[in-house]
Amino acid sequence: MMDEEFDQQRDLLLERLIAASPEALYRCWTEPALLVRWFAPMPWRTLSAELDLRVGGASLVVMGGPNGEKIPCPGVYLALEPGRRIVSTDAYVRPWLPSARPFMTLILSFTPEGEGTRYRAWVRHWSEADRQEHEAMGFHRGWGLCTDQLAELAATL
Repeated sequence: MMDEEFDQQRDLLLERLIAASPEALYRCWTEPALLVRWFAPMPWRTLSAELDLRVGGASLVVMGGPNGEKIPCPGVYLALEPGRRIVSTDAYVRPWLPSARPFMTLILSFTPEGEGTRYRAWVRHWSEADRQEHEAMGFHRGWGLCTDQLAELAATL
C-alpha cells in the first residue's frame, strides 16, 4: 500500500511484479555500476551515475541520446530504506540547493510478493501541468522500457 493518497491530477504510477528480490532491485537503484546498465530507455544510455546514498545526499545521473544529447538528472535523497524504499526529488540539485525548476518527487517501493517483488515507481509532480508534460514526454513507455531493463538485470543478481 502507498503511504498517502494517489492524486490523479498530479501523480503517475508504474507498478509491476518483478521476478527478483527487493534487495536486488534496491541494489540496481543504489549501485552506480548497476544503475548505468538499465536506467535509460534504449536507444538512450546512461553515461554516468554519482550517488551519495544518505538522506540529503545528492545524485547525478546523466543520460545520453543516440544523437549525442546529454540530459543530466540531478536530485537529492529524502528517504532510504535498504531493500524497501527510496524517495528522491529534483527540487534540489545538491544538498539543499534549490532547483531552478522543481518537477517531481519519486517514491520507489520494493515489497516482497510471492516469489518476487511488487515494484512501484510513484511520481508526484508539483502541478497538473508537470504531470501532463511528463506523460507527453512518454512516461509510461519510457519508464516501462527502463523497468523491463531493470527487471532483467535484477534477475541476474
